[in-house]
Amino acid sequence: MIKLSKSEEQLMEYIWQAERAFMKDLIDAFPEPKPANTTVATLLKRMTDKGVIGYTQYGNSREYYPLIEKSEYFSKHVNSMIKNYFDDSVLQFASFFTRETNLSKEQLEELKKIVDKEIQKKKK
Repeated sequence: MIKLSKSEEQLMEYIWQAERAFMKDLIDAFPEPKPANTTVATLLKRMTDKGVIGYTQYGNSREYYPLIEKSEYFSKHVNSMIKNYFDDSVLQFASFFTRETNLSKEQLEELKKIVDKEIQKKKK
């Protein structure tokens, strides 16, 4: 499973949002104080080596793009967390999530609608 550092995840978020971006665009996406060009270049190199981003070369510039979908990346991490912290039990995770995240009554009702909808799909 691909592991990104917090800095790499933050940069990956900007790449997912932009879909295609040059290094200057990515630096501009960061809040102040902006990271150094060398810092972003190092992160981009590491992320390219990990196979999460690719690039197209235009002269001296590279346009970066994601090689993995955001949902795929986070799905793998959630499944890994469930396996490692909840004895591979989705039910234990769901129980913990609904008890410990201080969801409002409205949020719990919305969650229930999502679950009910998935139950209906499985019945078909």
